[in-house]
Amino acid sequence: MKDMNQTSLAVSPSRAVVGAIWMVLAGIAFSLLNVVTQWLTMKLAFPSASAAFWQYGFAFLFSLPFLKRLGLAAMRTDYPWRHLARVALAALGVEAWVAGLAAVPIWQAIALVMTSPFFIILGARLFLGERVGPARWAATAAGFTGAMIILQPWSDGFGWAALLPVLSALLWGASSLITKSLTGIERPETITVWLLVLLTPINGGLALAAGFAVPTGATLALFLLAGLLTAAAQYFLTLAYAAADAAYVQPFDDLKLPLNVLAGWLFFGYAPAGYLWLGAALILSGPAGFDRPQQGQDARRHRNRKRARRRRQ
Repeated sequence: MKDMNQTSLAVSPSRAVVGAIWMVLAGIAFSLLNVVTQWLTMKLAFPSASAAFWQYGFAFLFSLPFLKRLGLAAMRTDYPWRHLARVALAALGVEAWVAGLAAVPIWQAIALVMTSPFFIILGARLFLGERVGPARWAATAAGFTGAMIILQPWSDGFGWAALLPVLSALLWGASSLITKSLTGIERPETITVWLLVLLTPINGGLALAAGFAVPTGATLALFLLAGLLTAAAQYFLTLAYAAADAAYVQPFDDLKLPLNVLAGWLFFGYAPAGYLWLGAALILSGPAGFDRPQQGQDARRHRNRKRARRRRQ
């Protein structure tokens, strides 16, 4: 027993490092994905709804080995409508995000989408009945203030398209709330498979409604790259959370802001205004920071449930 404990202590730090590395790689993959998506929609003027379909359609194809391993039996559930609502909100969030990248610089879009925890906290209080203390309300207000500093709706340069990343944050936050309500009653495999199977047909329906476009030549190659980056980024995230506690790896997710700023500067020459960093600092010090202890508690509860199942077996 003594040797086992010593081994566990020795492995733990290395697993934490591995988790951090996977999270950083996920951030790099997402940054490159945002560059490809913005190039397709802004530079090549490919319709955003169709862009969302092809990106996630190819990601679905790259995910088929994972789906084959799990099998469609993993979709068995007593809550199909809840899963459908969750994926529909996620799909609408994707549409808003891709449309936003067609209209605003990467640095602004990524900073604004990081307001998602603000909507999650509000929704958790309104719909899940969770207690929100004064500290969280203060953090939420700070995050909202940061978003306003970046948006600057009072300036002459403000356009309504700048709100699309905020809309995607709202929709993804609502989807996350439903996911949170499902985690205690569904297997992770069930939650994942429902998302993978339904996201592409829902995006396909939205693309048809907006006027379906088919990529060719170099555009098709870019969509294949976008699909591969999407699947890789999601896989890296899974590996990060599997390797280490969510409370430890989550701060490394904040690197997506400087990574996207760098990507936007390298590929598009975007130089973010100085107020970005003030607004981003307020957003990062807001709800996301207060969610991390809860994420650690959730991870510990998950480990305790797994140990209890092993003992029963």
